Amino acid sequence: MKFYHKDRIYDVGPESEPIGLSTSAIGDFSGGARVPTFDMISQFFVLSQRGDNIVFRDYRGDVQKSSAEIFFRKVKFWKEDDKEEAPPVFNVDGVNYFHVKVVGLLFVATTRNNLSPSLVLELLQRIARVIKDYLGVLSEESLRKNFVLVYELLDEVMDFGYVQTTSTEVLKSYIFNEPIVVDTDRLTPLGPAALFMAHEPGGRKREEIFVDIIEKISVTFSSSGYILTSEIDGTIQMKSYLTGNPEIRLALNDDLSIGRNGRSIYDYSGSSGSGSVILDDCNFHESVHLDNFDVDRTLTLVPSDGEFPVMNYRITQEFKPPFRINSLIEEAGPLKAEVILKIYAEFPSSITANTIVVEMPLPTYTTRVNFELEPGAVGQMTDFKESNRRLEWSLKKIVGGSEHTLRAKLTCSQESHGNITKEAGPVSMTFTIPMYNPSRLQVKYLQIAKKTKTYNPYRWVRYVTQANSYVARI
Repeated sequence: MKFYHKDRIYDVGPESEPIGLSTSAIGDFSGGARVPTFDMISQFFVLSQRGDNIVFRDYRGDVQKSSAEIFFRKVKFWKEDDKEEAPPVFNVDGVNYFHVKVVGLLFVATTRNNLSPSLVLELLQRIARVIKDYLGVLSEESLRKNFVLVYELLDEVMDFGYVQTTSTEVLKSYIFNEPIVVDTDRLTPLGPAALFMAHEPGGRKREEIFVDIIEKISVTFSSSGYILTSEIDGTIQMKSYLTGNPEIRLALNDDLSIGRNGRSIYDYSGSSGSGSVILDDCNFHESVHLDNFDVDRTLTLVPSDGEFPVMNYRITQEFKPPFRINSLIEEAGPLKAEVILKIYAEFPSSITANTIVVEMPLPTYTTRVNFELEPGAVGQMTDFKESNRRLEWSLKKIVGGSEHTLRAKLTCSQESHGNITKEAGPVSMTFTIPMYNPSRLQVKYLQIAKKTKTYNPYRWVRYVTQANSYVARI
């Protein structure tokens, strides 16, 4: 079977007619069209750039469990056909491997059947899009922290290797790990007719728009807990599924200021009022019109196809950090030392941080570490990386307002050379906090030009905060 991809022709498996949709059918998934039978895939998995298996689902059991390792080794050391890069489809020992790369992650499907390559590659892209729609941010961290939700999605997208649906709208009715309100009158059964459905039930095209406020924060704390440096790198990301490209008005905070205007960033005596949001600088997408921005802080634009940044901004004004870190290391006898780490979550209890990892370099002469977690600790893991003498503390989630403590008893091969605090640290931290942003930048409303009186597309506004460089000195 011949497969065309990026002006190149690939040979995949035996020369026979592929089962399922033909290549020409890709892109025509209208709700009212008849969808031909799509033969099954055997496995689906997602790999990181290092080859780590993040998600793995075996639907048929007819392909070896080591397929992910075989695939990654083949892709990493591809040397066939004088090509430096593996093609999107290839065959190894009778197993067809299909893969696409999305934001550094490898989405892979395997099968022993002869399927249409274009259809399977489109399926992988659709699965990636559905996962991103639910998680907000598609990354290795977001997949790991939401693995229960991801597996629930996969079980609804595919049944025994047969595709059921890739419609975000239809899946809302069957996914229960998020508090999504479902209109039961619009439910439709999941079946072959819903394959690659990008429409609402009844054949109407889905009308919705996603706006994500993503902030990456950098904070450095002194050994006494004071903030030395702080910065926010933010972006307002938009993805539109609106037909006809209607005009959109996006309103931000009324008290938003740009630049310091020659006065201190802590001087709130001006017209902006107390607690205003002050951006050091920002830039906008070329499609954004700023005619009314200085008057009422609204952005007007006609969204382009796909995902794009509406606005990028930077803030160096001091803000309240989501976490406080207290660290202590002291000698506890001959060839002994003790480390105490405490984390304080200083955000509301209605918010939960995910995938938290705390790391601390230890003295180079550390040989063994015994960890002691707080009583009743759940979802926490500790490790001592001997190769680089590093302590690692992982927490699955942290609820706002809570605090957590780790004690580590060190065994050393020699006495300290002096002040042991100078031979360890600093403490670094990574995390993701959905529906939280320290800058307080808000989307007040998202207005879409109406075509008809009944036109009311779905609007999704989501906030995500991530650690860029979060460091506490000892």
